[in-house]
Amino acid sequence: HKDAYQVILDGVKGGTKEKRLAAQFIPKFFKHFPELADSAINAQLDLCEDEDVSIRRQAIKELPQFATGENLPRVADILTQLLQTDDSAEFNLVNNALLSIFKMDAKGTLGGLFSQILQGEDIVRERAIKFLSTKLKTLPDEVLTKEVEELILTESKKVLEDVTGEEFVLFMKILSGLKSLQTVSGRQQLVELVAEQADLEQTFSPSDPDCVDRLLQCTRQAVPLFSKNVHSTRFVTYFCEQVLPNLSTLTTPVEGLDIQLEVLKLLAEMSSFCGDMEKLETNLRKLFDKLLEYMPLPPEEAENGENAGNEEPKLQFSYVECLLYSFHQLGRKLPDFLTAKLNAEKLKDFKIRLQYFARGLQVYIRQLRLALQGKTGEALKTEENKIKVVALKITNNINVLIKDLFHIPPSYKSTVTLSWKPVQKVEIGQKRTSEDTSSGSPPKKSPGGPKRDARQIYNPPSGKYSSNLSNFNYERSLQGK
Repeated sequence: HKDAYQVILDGVKGGTKEKRLAAQFIPKFFKHFPELADSAINAQLDLCEDEDVSIRRQAIKELPQFATGENLPRVADILTQLLQTDDSAEFNLVNNALLSIFKMDAKGTLGGLFSQILQGEDIVRERAIKFLSTKLKTLPDEVLTKEVEELILTESKKVLEDVTGEEFVLFMKILSGLKSLQTVSGRQQLVELVAEQADLEQTFSPSDPDCVDRLLQCTRQAVPLFSKNVHSTRFVTYFCEQVLPNLSTLTTPVEGLDIQLEVLKLLAEMSSFCGDMEKLETNLRKLFDKLLEYMPLPPEEAENGENAGNEEPKLQFSYVECLLYSFHQLGRKLPDFLTAKLNAEKLKDFKIRLQYFARGLQVYIRQLRLALQGKTGEALKTEENKIKVVALKITNNINVLIKDLFHIPPSYKSTVTLSWKPVQKVEIGQKRTSEDTSSGSPPKKSPGGPKRDARQIYNPPSGKYSSNLSNFNYERSLQGK
């Protein structure tokens, strides 16, 4: 009945009713006429581009029936191109059709998708990438076999040679969701991919917003991959050697972003998973010098004991938390850095700054606790109190870290949760540390009276540097931080 099928194919040139019938019958009898395969697919494709939306939808819906054998990659390619439709019903039909042929032949479907990602128009490329990032995770394990995942990784590497920032983020989402890359070696592969994308072999250009943005985008993707087995050493080294010395000159295309704080936060998060570093002492010194910039010397006193200057130095707690934490993490690898690697004058200067900062910190913590005392539930959800709760987390963290550095010799044993990270729940039976650095609520009074737990606040040695801190105002110090 070849002639009869040819009449059906010719129906695409007829009126609306003929086209609707053709849209149904061309795919229905397609498998019986392999010698007319090209003509049939082209005829159905004409219907997919018809002016009548109902004909287009019917034709798209039936496309998976053409996905047999060597025709499947071509159907996948056609469906991928059809993702550019602005009609929401058509778009859903295309998505469903792609998913259905994915389950028939994942490799063939991926061939069509990646062909368009690499060579298609911008809108098709964009939507094909989004399709992969949202739909792959919905596919069953028997579809996403190890071989299929290897093909996704291979093809993704080709695309990653030339991607925008947004596309890179989506591809990292796609790849990090693959079960074959959930292993230590898999995550290590992903870190190497990100490092390559970040261009860590090149000299950093702080005045180039695109260069800065690329480094931040890449580092954000790398951070969740780091662990005790997958080290962050390359990134931490690059930040210490290339970024920290240029912190004050960083530029960013993102309006309103505190780029310096963003960099310091990323460094802090990565420092926990840093492995053996070649130039550890040199990089610790860079970190140390940057920390000194944010830990001011106390103001000089006039003869009458008043401040000689007009105003006290600003204590930038958010920056100090990040730098102290990073220094604390890397310092564990060279515990005698402060005592054996610094000259006496530098060490004395550091202790003076540390003492002055610690004194201001105690006043700040007391004022914050007083302001939050008795507040629970909805009261803690106001914008002002949210800021105070975060500020209390930050200052508690700094308090613990400074206490470690005041030890003789310095200790690096304490563990804190960075103020912007989710709090780790304590398991039943697990001993809680004496200093809960993650709690945002004020300390509860003991039932025996107002006696304070002596371990809650560390009081460094008193001295002349503490005399001007009684009027320290935490409201002023919160501005912009």
